[in-house]
Amino acid sequence: MIDRLWQTIFWLSGLLLLLLLVSILSYLIYRGHAAISLEFLLSSPKGLPLGAEGGILPAIKGTLCLVVLAVAVASVPGLATAVYLVEYGEKNSLSQIINTTVQCMAGLPSIVTGLFCYALFVVRLGFGISLLAGGLALGMMVFPVIVVTARDALLAVNNHYRLVGIALGVSRRYLLVRVLLPQALPGILGGMLLAMGYAAGATAPIMVTAAAIATPTAGNLFEPVMALPYHLYILFSQQVSLDKAYGTALVLVSLLLVLNVIALWLRQRKGRGV
Repeated sequence: MIDRLWQTIFWLSGLLLLLLLVSILSYLIYRGHAAISLEFLLSSPKGLPLGAEGGILPAIKGTLCLVVLAVAVASVPGLATAVYLVEYGEKNSLSQIINTTVQCMAGLPSIVTGLFCYALFVVRLGFGISLLAGGLALGMMVFPVIVVTARDALLAVNNHYRLVGIALGVSRRYLLVRVLLPQALPGILGGMLLAMGYAAGATAPIMVTAAAIATPTAGNLFEPVMALPYHLYILFSQQVSLDKAYGTALVLVSLLLVLNVIALWLRQRKGRGV
């Protein structure tokens, strides 16, 4: 009886989360679908105040540039850290310190990461408000996500591969490169896509390091960029256009959903051993 009661509570909790997600998506579609058009997706913001007319193409380009740069910056050190924790660090004191540090970084408020990156990249290193500073800030923010997901993917690899490799006298480097990393690859890629989704939705770090209300360029490393979350914040907070704010939110959420669906597909593919 008690077990059935707990099962019912867990089932209702999952159903509540699903209903919340469906409600948010339904509301965004209801309020934002009218703003979605080819002109909205393929043109720059116009009008007075800026954004009252036109579209969000520079913000889409800027978001993609920031996300790609962030994952490119964080993926190599994140993967190397995960490999050390699983394959080399075992349970020594250094690996425990690294694990604690990664957990602390994951718990940092994003605005604190943004302020630190502003002081370091924008002021100290002289990058200015730019795509490079924003990409590095987002890279620092998603670094723990990549470490944790890559670590879990490596831990999920069947330990028999390691035992057989040791029994055959295969070097640890060969075993890692030719067997373990290919086996863990879908999970690692899924984690990187989750990190991209996390970075795409972040507003606080780019507000102080990269974002501009309007800029014609989106790929210059040393110039500011527009980004979807910051553009949404401006449209909403300045009451520029609520319809376009909801349209921008719908595009941003759609982008995040696509990334998450692909990540889940990769993780399921790994689970099936494909």
